[in-house]
Amino acid sequence: MTSSNTLPIPTFTLEPTTLKRWTVQDYHRMNELGILDPNERTELIAGQITLMAAKGTPHILSLRLLSHQLDKLLVDQPVFVSTQDPIQLDDFSEPEPDLAVVRGTELDYADRHPRPSDVYLIVEVADSTLRQDCEIKDKLYAQANIIEYWVLDLKNRQLHLFRNPTSTGYTSHLILTEPNEASPLSFPDITLTLTTILPPIS
Repeated sequence: MTSSNTLPIPTFTLEPTTLKRWTVQDYHRMNELGILDPNERTELIAGQITLMAAKGTPHILSLRLLSHQLDKLLVDQPVFVSTQDPIQLDDFSEPEPDLAVVRGTELDYADRHPRPSDVYLIVEVADSTLRQDCEIKDKLYAQANIIEYWVLDLKNRQLHLFRNPTSTGYTSHLILTEPNEASPLSFPDITLTLTTILPPIS
Protein backbone atom coordinates (compact mmCIF):
# COMPACT_ATOMS: atom_id res chain seq x y z
CA MET A 1 0.00 0.00 0.00
CA THR A 2 1.37 3.40 -0.90
CA SER A 3 1.65 5.97 1.86
CA SER A 4 -0.49 9.06 1.31
CA ASN A 5 2.61 11.14 2.05
CA THR A 6 4.21 9.97 -1.19
CA LEU A 7 1.27 10.65 -3.48
CA PRO A 8 1.84 13.39 -6.05
CA ILE A 9 0.11 16.69 -5.44
CA PRO A 10 -2.58 17.18 -8.10
CA THR A 11 -2.21 20.25 -10.28
CA PHE A 12 -5.06 22.10 -11.92
CA THR A 13 -6.04 25.63 -12.88
CA LEU A 14 -8.99 27.34 -11.27
CA GLU A 15 -11.18 29.81 -13.13
CA PRO A 16 -10.43 33.38 -12.03
CA THR A 17 -14.05 33.81 -10.90
CA THR A 18 -13.58 31.07 -8.27
CA LEU A 19 -10.55 32.71 -6.65
CA LYS A 20 -10.82 35.14 -3.74
CA ARG A 21 -9.06 38.44 -4.40
CA TRP A 22 -7.20 39.62 -1.33
CA THR A 23 -7.03 43.36 -0.70
CA VAL A 24 -3.94 45.24 0.40
CA GLN A 25 -5.63 45.62 3.80
CA ASP A 26 -6.16 41.82 4.01
CA TYR A 27 -2.55 41.26 3.02
CA HIS A 28 -1.18 43.59 5.71
CA ARG A 29 -3.45 41.99 8.30
CA MET A 30 -2.17 38.50 7.41
CA ASN A 31 1.37 39.74 7.92
CA GLU A 32 0.47 41.26 11.29
CA LEU A 33 -1.18 38.02 12.45
CA GLY A 34 1.76 35.87 11.32
CA ILE A 35 -0.33 33.95 8.80
CA LEU A 36 2.30 34.49 6.10
CA ASP A 37 5.67 32.82 6.62
CA PRO A 38 8.16 35.59 7.50
CA ASN A 39 10.92 33.56 5.83
CA GLU A 40 9.13 33.64 2.46
CA ARG A 41 9.19 36.82 0.36
CA THR A 42 5.76 37.51 -1.09
CA GLU A 43 3.96 40.25 -2.96
CA LEU A 44 0.33 40.96 -3.73
CA ILE A 45 -0.44 40.92 -7.47
CA ALA A 46 -4.02 41.52 -8.67
CA GLY A 47 -5.45 40.18 -5.43
CA GLN A 48 -3.28 37.03 -5.36
CA ILE A 49 -0.38 36.45 -2.96
CA THR A 50 2.61 35.23 -4.93
CA LEU A 51 6.02 33.95 -3.92
CA MET A 52 8.97 35.99 -5.15
CA ALA A 53 11.85 34.22 -6.91
CA ALA A 54 15.13 33.82 -5.09
CA LYS A 55 17.77 36.32 -6.19
CA GLY A 56 21.09 34.99 -7.44
CA THR A 57 24.44 36.74 -7.35
CA PRO A 58 24.16 38.35 -10.84
CA HIS A 59 20.73 39.72 -9.92
CA ILE A 60 22.03 41.25 -6.69
CA LEU A 61 25.10 42.71 -8.40
CA SER A 62 23.08 44.32 -11.21
CA LEU A 63 20.63 45.82 -8.76
CA ARG A 64 23.49 47.31 -6.75
CA LEU A 65 25.13 48.71 -9.89
CA LEU A 66 21.86 50.21 -11.10
CA SER A 67 21.01 51.69 -7.71
CA HIS A 68 24.50 53.19 -7.38
CA GLN A 69 24.35 54.75 -10.85
CA LEU A 70 20.92 56.27 -10.29
CA ASP A 71 21.81 57.55 -6.81
CA LYS A 72 24.80 59.31 -8.31
CA LEU A 73 23.00 60.71 -11.36
CA LEU A 74 19.91 61.88 -9.45
CA VAL A 75 21.70 63.37 -6.44
CA ASP A 76 20.40 66.88 -7.19
CA GLN A 77 16.81 65.79 -7.93
CA PRO A 78 13.95 65.80 -5.37
CA VAL A 79 13.69 62.00 -5.54
CA PHE A 80 15.09 58.89 -3.90
CA VAL A 81 15.91 55.42 -5.22
CA SER A 82 13.92 52.69 -3.49
CA THR A 83 15.07 49.06 -3.75
CA GLN A 84 12.85 46.02 -3.14
CA ASP A 85 10.22 48.05 -1.28
CA PRO A 86 6.43 47.94 -1.71
CA ILE A 87 4.52 50.16 -4.13
CA GLN A 88 0.75 50.21 -3.62
CA LEU A 89 -0.72 50.29 -7.12
CA ASP A 90 -4.37 49.99 -6.08
CA ASP A 91 -6.51 48.15 -3.51
CA PHE A 92 -5.46 44.73 -4.85
CA SER A 93 -1.80 45.06 -5.88
CA GLU A 94 1.26 45.82 -3.81
CA PRO A 95 4.32 44.54 -5.68
CA GLU A 96 7.88 44.95 -4.46
CA PRO A 97 9.83 45.93 -7.58
CA ASP A 98 13.57 45.60 -7.59
CA LEU A 99 13.95 49.36 -7.96
CA ALA A 100 11.77 52.45 -8.13
CA VAL A 101 12.59 56.13 -8.51
CA VAL A 102 10.15 57.91 -6.21
CA ARG A 103 9.39 61.59 -5.66
CA GLY A 104 10.28 63.28 -2.38
CA THR A 105 12.28 61.70 0.45
CA GLU A 106 11.95 58.54 2.51
CA LEU A 107 10.29 60.56 5.31
CA ASP A 108 7.38 61.39 3.00
CA TYR A 109 6.35 57.73 3.26
CA ALA A 110 6.48 57.29 7.01
CA ASP A 111 2.81 56.27 7.15
CA ARG A 112 2.13 54.90 3.66
CA HIS A 113 3.77 53.21 0.69
CA PRO A 114 4.36 55.14 -2.55
CA ARG A 115 1.45 55.24 -5.01
CA PRO A 116 1.65 55.36 -8.82
CA SER A 117 1.50 59.17 -8.84
CA ASP A 118 4.68 59.17 -6.72
CA VAL A 119 6.66 56.94 -9.08
CA TYR A 120 8.80 58.11 -12.00
CA LEU A 121 10.34 54.76 -12.95
CA ILE A 122 10.09 51.10 -11.97
CA VAL A 123 12.80 48.56 -12.83
CA GLU A 124 12.70 44.78 -12.50
CA VAL A 125 15.90 42.75 -12.87
CA ALA A 126 15.17 39.47 -14.65
CA ASP A 127 17.29 36.35 -14.56
CA SER A 128 14.60 33.64 -14.22
CA THR A 129 11.53 35.92 -14.32
CA LEU A 130 11.72 37.53 -17.79
CA ARG A 131 8.36 36.22 -19.01
CA GLN A 132 6.52 37.30 -15.87
CA ASP A 133 8.21 40.72 -15.88
CA CYS A 134 7.55 41.38 -19.59
CA GLU A 135 4.14 39.77 -20.01
CA ILE A 136 2.38 40.14 -16.65
CA LYS A 137 3.96 42.91 -14.64
CA ASP A 138 4.13 45.20 -17.66
CA LYS A 139 0.33 45.15 -17.86
CA LEU A 140 0.01 45.58 -14.11
CA TYR A 141 2.21 48.68 -14.12
CA ALA A 142 0.62 50.11 -17.28
CA GLN A 143 -2.88 49.78 -15.84
CA ALA A 144 -1.67 51.64 -12.75
CA ASN A 145 -0.38 54.40 -15.06
CA ILE A 146 3.28 53.99 -14.13
CA ILE A 147 4.78 56.29 -16.76
CA GLU A 148 7.87 54.17 -17.45
CA TYR A 149 8.90 50.59 -16.70
CA TRP A 150 12.23 48.90 -17.42
CA VAL A 151 13.21 45.22 -17.35
CA LEU A 152 16.92 44.44 -17.21
CA ASP A 153 17.34 41.03 -18.88
CA LEU A 154 20.53 39.50 -17.47
CA LYS A 155 20.68 36.38 -19.65
CA ASN A 156 20.43 38.23 -22.94
CA ARG A 157 22.15 41.39 -21.66
CA GLN A 158 19.29 43.58 -22.84
CA LEU A 159 17.18 46.38 -21.41
CA HIS A 160 13.43 46.45 -22.14
CA LEU A 161 11.89 49.93 -22.03
CA PHE A 162 8.10 50.09 -21.65
CA ARG A 163 6.47 53.49 -22.15
CA ASN A 164 3.09 55.11 -22.91
CA PRO A 165 0.82 53.26 -20.45
CA THR A 166 -2.80 52.46 -21.33
CA SER A 167 -5.51 50.39 -19.67
CA THR A 168 -4.42 47.34 -21.68
CA GLY A 169 -0.63 47.72 -21.52
CA TYR A 170 2.23 49.88 -22.73
CA THR A 171 2.06 50.93 -26.36
CA SER A 172 5.84 51.37 -26.66
CA HIS A 173 8.29 48.52 -26.04
CA LEU A 174 11.90 49.16 -26.99
CA ILE A 175 14.72 46.64 -26.49
CA LEU A 176 18.27 47.96 -26.11
CA THR A 177 21.48 45.96 -26.41
CA GLU A 178 25.05 46.84 -25.44
CA PRO A 179 26.63 49.36 -25.73
CA ASN A 180 23.48 51.50 -25.97
CA GLU A 181 22.40 54.08 -23.41
CA ALA A 182 19.00 54.85 -21.88
CA SER A 183 17.55 58.01 -20.35
CA PRO A 184 14.45 57.94 -18.14
CA LEU A 185 11.57 59.95 -19.58
CA SER A 186 11.31 62.04 -16.43
CA PHE A 187 15.04 62.77 -16.35
CA PRO A 188 16.17 63.14 -19.98
CA ASP A 189 19.44 64.82 -18.99
CA ILE A 190 20.85 61.67 -17.40
CA THR A 191 22.02 58.56 -19.26
CA LEU A 192 22.73 55.02 -18.18
CA THR A 193 25.07 52.90 -20.26
CA LEU A 194 23.82 49.33 -20.40
CA THR A 195 27.27 47.83 -19.79
CA THR A 196 27.65 49.71 -16.50
CA ILE A 197 24.58 48.06 -14.95
CA LEU A 198 25.19 44.50 -16.12
CA PRO A 199 27.52 41.95 -14.49
CA PRO A 200 30.91 41.74 -16.21
CA ILE A 201 31.27 38.96 -18.79
CA SER A 202 33.37 36.20 -17.27
